[in-house]
Amino acid sequence: MTASIDVTRAALQALDCAVACAGPDGAILFENSRFFEWFAPDPAAECDVWTRLAPPHPERARERVAQGRAYTFEVERQKSVRTLCLSVSVRPLGEDAGAGLLVQAFDVSKTKEAEYMLDSYSKMAERNAKDLQREKERVEKLLLNIMPRTVYEELRDYGTTTPQRFESGSVLMLDFVGFTDMAISRDPGALISELNDIFSAFDRIVELFGCERIKTIGDAYVAVSGLPEYTPDHAANIAKVALRMRRYIDRRNSAHTTQWLCRIGIATGPVIGSMVGIQKYVYDIFGPAPNLAARLEALSDPMQITVNRETADALGSDFVLSPQGPVTVKGFGEVELFSLDAERAVR
Repeated sequence: MTASIDVTRAALQALDCAVACAGPDGAILFENSRFFEWFAPDPAAECDVWTRLAPPHPERARERVAQGRAYTFEVERQKSVRTLCLSVSVRPLGEDAGAGLLVQAFDVSKTKEAEYMLDSYSKMAERNAKDLQREKERVEKLLLNIMPRTVYEELRDYGTTTPQRFESGSVLMLDFVGFTDMAISRDPGALISELNDIFSAFDRIVELFGCERIKTIGDAYVAVSGLPEYTPDHAANIAKVALRMRRYIDRRNSAHTTQWLCRIGIATGPVIGSMVGIQKYVYDIFGPAPNLAARLEALSDPMQITVNRETADALGSDFVLSPQGPVTVKGFGEVELFSLDAERAVR
């Protein structure tokens, strides 16, 4: 029997975990070297098992074990420069606590470190995913500022875009009168600030009627309706945009010392839309309608909106138009022109 007990003690001493047995009163009857190392007693006082374990909730621990149930908790112990994380289990030796207590403790430091690293990597991956999503949204917003959404989606999905010809679209060209001679042009900061305000307002108007701002060139503003997504009301939509642009300029002039006067040309006809460039993407329009719109803008008087016959026919009776007669336009021969004056009130 003694030999058997000695073998058992030797086996318990060789374990990497801490093991101790205590009586019903908590007095320690046996402890292996690991338990003594991790839960060292106070040399100046007698310590029962509960004092040495120092569970975070001692009353709850005692109550649980008194009910014949196991109580498990985690504690940290400082050993030299290392901090050990220990998982401790206290359970009755028999059916109840009257038979004594069995204590086991395991070093779970590596497991905790792995969990911490996994949690850190998970948070890092989540943070990187959010940063990537924000960057993606920022790039998408920038690209949508220089190309229509359908063109952007084609470029995103296929890496390239196909030039498209639209048999009928409406193009608006706007330019400011005497831009280079304006007094504000001598103050670059003020000039850009005012142009930014005006073009930002134009952008909101264009978006309101489902049109697309194609580009700005200096003080010129180019917008289109009916492409890249066709709409049968493209002429009416671009006409509403032009009238509201002119109205905005009128209202701005009444409240500002700097007076802006614009000329607007609108032409309806065939349009080609395509991406231009490889390293610096630019979506641009070509064809008869853009060229004619530029000619009509140059022929307009200050604060006048000039349209061609095709645009006038498409607008019908919903707008007030004044005939301007046939005019010889470079590259187009004789073109019948109209002045767009107003939109008729809906009855």
